[in-house]
Amino acid sequence: MKRRSLLVFLSMLFYLTAVSGTTDHDGYSDIAEEEEDTTYLDYDNLHWCHSLRLTNGEATCHSPRGRAYRTTQGTRCDMRCDRGYRLIGSSSIQCMANRRWSGTSFCRKMRCHVLPLIPYGKYTCTQGFVVDSRCDFTCSPGHRIEGEHSRTCQHGGAWSGAQPVCSDTEPPKIRCPRSRIKFADPGKLTARVSWDTPVATDTADKVLDVILVGQQPGTDFNEGANIIRYKVYDQARNRAACKFIIRVEVKRCPALLPPLHGSLACSSDITNYGSTCEYHCDAGYERRGVSGRVCQFDRNWSDDPAECVPMEIKSDVKTASALLAQFFQKRRLLILSAPNTSDPDYELQNVMIQKTDCGLELRHVTLIELVGSPPHETGRIKENNLTSQVVDELRQTFRISRSYFSMVLVDKLGLDRERFITPMASEELFSYIDSFELDEEERESLERHRDLCD
Repeated sequence: MKRRSLLVFLSMLFYLTAVSGTTDHDGYSDIAEEEEDTTYLDYDNLHWCHSLRLTNGEATCHSPRGRAYRTTQGTRCDMRCDRGYRLIGSSSIQCMANRRWSGTSFCRKMRCHVLPLIPYGKYTCTQGFVVDSRCDFTCSPGHRIEGEHSRTCQHGGAWSGAQPVCSDTEPPKIRCPRSRIKFADPGKLTARVSWDTPVATDTADKVLDVILVGQQPGTDFNEGANIIRYKVYDQARNRAACKFIIRVEVKRCPALLPPLHGSLACSSDITNYGSTCEYHCDAGYERRGVSGRVCQFDRNWSDDPAECVPMEIKSDVKTASALLAQFFQKRRLLILSAPNTSDPDYELQNVMIQKTDCGLELRHVTLIELVGSPPHETGRIKENNLTSQVVDELRQTFRISRSYFSMVLVDKLGLDRERFITPMASEELFSYIDSFELDEEERESLERHRDLCD
């Protein structure tokens, strides 16, 4: 009997010790309830689990024996975390016969992921990245927020809204140099002008793409007003621009008249002190007199004007080199060769050549005909016959056969440029010469005088 009473006393002492450290649930007192329900306890078969404590949360327990038996065998507890915390472990556990709970749980503080930084902006948060923390976004000077101005870490661990962006809306600033007047240097119709490239600034970008629209500094500017513009774009393609004017004034000298059957090539369109003008003669004419004249300090031209006189070709020279020297840097040669005068290709080509004689002159081309075989071979330039030695040397120099019809085009330097083995229409021949032989000055002259052949 004494032994039984001792066991009951120890059981009561263990129960009171276990429940004394628990938190109140549902507003009930563990001790008070136990005193009320002690008559229903089976002290021989009680199984006790340790008292539950869920930091930053709440455990709601239900025992099949009643509210006073929340740590006895069969008790089931539902685990729930406070706002801002996430439950880790079992959401429901039970006190088992081995006096242990069927699982463990704890509440971990809920966090949102770290917000990425936005270019040209920043954010500040009230409580870091935990639930209910608000992060406010601001942009760098010259930028404007597009989207949400703030985001809040929500209970589920996700941020509200979407990540904003900072857009560059302010254009850069640029200032051009002042406009100026510059006088042309002696001997020139232009003036060399330099200036420092303007510096552009922007509230957002340190490196800016400054674009020059106009002539480069440090180069020669023509007479008159020259407008120089600068454009600058920032990385957001905002644009700024500025401009200034460089006015070049020239002290002019009287203009020269071109010679008859010729032209003048001056160092500028409108001559001035120090300018030079060179005489050039049309096809079939050569210069007589000085090659050029200079505008002197007293505004008078040096020397007397040159003339353009018909070109004289000496056909009675003894060697091919002497003949070719007359054409060097002056004329091109079209050497036509045929076995005889009755050759059909020769006859056809002759008809086409006669119709294109004017076009050949405009292109500075002289026709040389080599027809037949020794001892009846002939060579001529128009009505002027060549010696047999010159004819033979021309064939050897340019490797021209007597056996078949052919034509050789020789440039002004005496170089073989093209060969034709069939008759050529004027359009094809002229197209080749115009495309590959004429320099720019000759092309301009051809355009000016093209109507003469119509």
